[in-house]
Amino acid sequence: MQDLRELHNDIHREARMLLRAARVGSLAVLEDDYPALALVTPAVALDGAVILLLSQLSAHTRALDRDPRCALMVSGEASERNPQTAARLSLVCDATRSDDPADRARYLAIHPYAEFYAGYTDFGVYRLEPVAARYVGGFARAATLSVDRLAPVTEALNNADAAAAAIAAANGAQAARLDAIAARHGGEGAGWRVATLDPDGFDLVREAVVLRLGFRRGLRVYDDFMTELATDPRFADA
Repeated sequence: MQDLRELHNDIHREARMLLRAARVGSLAVLEDDYPALALVTPAVALDGAVILLLSQLSAHTRALDRDPRCALMVSGEASERNPQTAARLSLVCDATRSDDPADRARYLAIHPYAEFYAGYTDFGVYRLEPVAARYVGGFARAATLSVDRLAPVTEALNNADAAAAAIAAANGAQAARLDAIAARHGGEGAGWRVATLDPDGFDLVREAVVLRLGFRRGLRVYDDFMTELATDPRFADA
């Protein structure tokens, strides 16, 4: 029988993989003393913080500026006709405005179409720092998660320079392989490149199309990225 602690770790990783792959979610804010919902397009930083690009013209952005408490829900694909079979993660967060160029770059790497309006003066980047988390991954797989274990990033894996070096190495030496990997996972055409890399996977981009690919197991250091490309059958056999 699987150890309960191992199962709990699996739930944390499942939730983290779901969050990093999410391209759309629902943001709940407090607006005039009542909760209000908005559709948002999240990205996730190396350290697990959620990054949003929001317009100051939006009511939910002004609500965040007044009260940073918020919640975010992302979900996956349903495994059956019943939509409740979809995995989903709910985060309770504190939001802050971010002027860090790395946050903006991370967001635009995952949402390249947003480059068109990201430079408008009314748009700003926000970081959502989770303070509580709840995950439902299927029958008998619901759990309140530890926020610390939801994003267990070591100093080595929180190193943006190391991640950038691994990305550059892959884009330089594995260009043909990347096109083949993209084709195997539904991508069309040539010229795919690695746009982001984190402990749980990487994003391939071509023009405004982004493909998220997860690792079988989390990276320990970013130098392992090339080994993962060479040994994981989903990538090595492409």
